[in-house]
Amino acid sequence: MAANPSFPSHRRPSHLDVYLRVLSALMLRDMRSRFGGNYWGYLVQVLWPCAHLGILVGVMTFRGLKPPMGDDPMVFIATGALPALAFQYISREVMKGFLIHKPLTYFPQVKRFDTVVARILVEIASSFMGVMLIFVVLFCFGADPIPSDMIMAISGYLAAIALGVGVGTVNVGICSVFPGWAIGYILVTITLYLTSGVYFLACYMPSEIYYYMKWNPITQIIEWVRLGYDPTLPIEVDYLYVFGWVFCSLTIGLLMERYVVRAQQ
Repeated sequence: MAANPSFPSHRRPSHLDVYLRVLSALMLRDMRSRFGGNYWGYLVQVLWPCAHLGILVGVMTFRGLKPPMGDDPMVFIATGALPALAFQYISREVMKGFLIHKPLTYFPQVKRFDTVVARILVEIASSFMGVMLIFVVLFCFGADPIPSDMIMAISGYLAAIALGVGVGTVNVGICSVFPGWAIGYILVTITLYLTSGVYFLACYMPSEIYYYMKWNPITQIIEWVRLGYDPTLPIEVDYLYVFGWVFCSLTIGLLMERYVVRAQQ
């Protein structure tokens, strides 16, 4: 039998080598299985943020609405839509990837948690590619998407990704018992998207409404990002509250994977 050309003949592949090969294979399969069964379909996934931006900016322009922050409606919408969509896509697609790739777990090298990790990595890469594409589009239209406080804006976006990963792992545990949750969660994400302050500033809402909106971590993350663009906004982000959501959701998700998901195998 011919030796495996990827490894020297005098050594066997380590567990890490096998694990990385499994992850890379799952990621490539994930990218090809999105739309149309080829890599061009993966481009559609990356272009979705541009579609959201175009629709919301078109609505604001048609109605003659001025952005409540800055002078450019594209930048205003992008500061709300990008973190909200990053959370939404990651938390939802991680669960979908777990369900779609479940038949692959019949191979002994593939574990169910491997499908979760592979989908998380693909979604994080897609999120950053989407941000880069949005920045290119904004530059092409003459807008300035560079925040005045780069660290503030980037840390807020990373918080959205981290929260998406945490909630996504919780969703995996739920849908391993109740697969119908994959459909029910769509309603949850739509509600969050419409009420988190993507196309308006939550801090300008009546204080009674704003008080309850602050319980939504996505609202605080959007405000976190927008502080990076306009530090003068009357916003106070409860960073400890957001971090609590991130770490608690991730901890609960990992515990559910250990004691709920594996119990279904």
